[in-house]
Amino acid sequence: MMLRAYQREVARAVMQSVRHGEGLTFSVEIARQGGKNELSAHIELLLLTLCMADGGTIVKCSPTFKPQTVISMRRLKDRLDDYGFGGIYRSELGYTVALGSARVVFLSAEENSSVVGHTADLLLEIDESQDVGREKYTKEFRPMGSATNVTTVHYGTTWDESTLLEEIKQANLELEQRDGVQRHFRYDWQAVARQNPAYGAYVEAERDRLGEDHPLFRTQYALLPIAGGGRLLTRAQVSSMLGAPPRLRTPQPGATYVAAIDIGGEAQEAPDGAPVREPDSTTVSIASVEAAAGSGRALPTLHIVEQAAWTGTPHAQLVPQLASLLRTWKPKCIVVDATGMGQPVAGLLKHELGGRVRPFVFTERSRSDLGYEFLSLVNGGRLKLYMQDGSPEHRATLQQLERARAVYRPNRTMGFHVAPSDGHDDFLVSLALLSAAAKDFAPRVARGAERAGNLYEPQTVRTPRVAVQRPLFTI
Repeated sequence: MMLRAYQREVARAVMQSVRHGEGLTFSVEIARQGGKNELSAHIELLLLTLCMADGGTIVKCSPTFKPQTVISMRRLKDRLDDYGFGGIYRSELGYTVALGSARVVFLSAEENSSVVGHTADLLLEIDESQDVGREKYTKEFRPMGSATNVTTVHYGTTWDESTLLEEIKQANLELEQRDGVQRHFRYDWQAVARQNPAYGAYVEAERDRLGEDHPLFRTQYALLPIAGGGRLLTRAQVSSMLGAPPRLRTPQPGATYVAAIDIGGEAQEAPDGAPVREPDSTTVSIASVEAAAGSGRALPTLHIVEQAAWTGTPHAQLVPQLASLLRTWKPKCIVVDATGMGQPVAGLLKHELGGRVRPFVFTERSRSDLGYEFLSLVNGGRLKLYMQDGSPEHRATLQQLERARAVYRPNRTMGFHVAPSDGHDDFLVSLALLSAAAKDFAPRVARGAERAGNLYEPQTVRTPRVAVQRPLFTI
């Protein structure tokens, strides 16, 4: 079994607790794609092999059945096949893998899942613990191992201070201070890269693309928690967007452009004469796409060269004006907010301008993905605003960038907005939509992973249930 040194360190600690019935609870943070799922599958394989005669049950839960639980089952089956157990192990009930009298039960930790009644006497595993509800774990999963003082392992990556994984981690660190027994294991991307240089090269490219302070880089690779919310951009980030060439009024020969449109509301009149809040404007941001010099894998930079806004304009009048502007600039891609009242406008623009128009519907998930992409552009210094020209568009854009707020949710989505008391977010949204328009111009990066390390060596291994006196895997 090929495991890296840091994986073996965790496996040894887990097996020590299992062998001697210590019932320890471990927390394991490994950077994304660093091999925590392989580690889990190898521990399961080892325990199944050791206990196939006398029996025993491992329970593993994941935040969702599909795809996470299904992937975990498939991974264990692949490892069983790798080590000659194909045709010997059995699948039972659609969520259990058995080898002889030992089995692994795979369960979903979704709020509506029915899991009561299962017992774990070999091991209890909580995959992606940061995404598992604290109440679900405490009431339904943790009691599964109470009668057997089962060893428990929480795997995951950090998010914020409110997650189950963070709670277990902090408790473990406190216990370590008391008795010196290591219960928390943390391997960020640099720790993984020391044993896998190819992984390090990949993460360095992600750092260049996302920026070191990007929420996803901080949590998935650096294993640093984030705060629940605050400013979307720091002053330094806003400043990094300034100082580009002057604004353009017409396209330059040979340049490639993309455009993004946030659809605002139409003018409204209150029947009782009461004041009506001015609607968001329909805003257009047009950017040139500048390929990076040198490496073909370098990401392009977007220079915003023109902006326009219409406030309260009826959409029937708005469409021909938008179409005229876009025909002038001939952008290769036009992303249009097609949420709610934006849908018919996006449809009419697509009819006028063809397949270059791409409707974008805002949902919690799509807005979150857009926000993360927008931050990666800013952090990478790849989004530049035209030189200060005293225009209302430039002034409004800066105000919205400075006033924008971010909210980071427990489900790892983010929201971004300008509070109504601080104004509008129409220019902010059109800038964010540029990140979607520029996706086709980003080079594709191949992803991959290697496994390395030493083989388990044969020796006698004891578990709480059975002593094995024949060559088997050990750690």
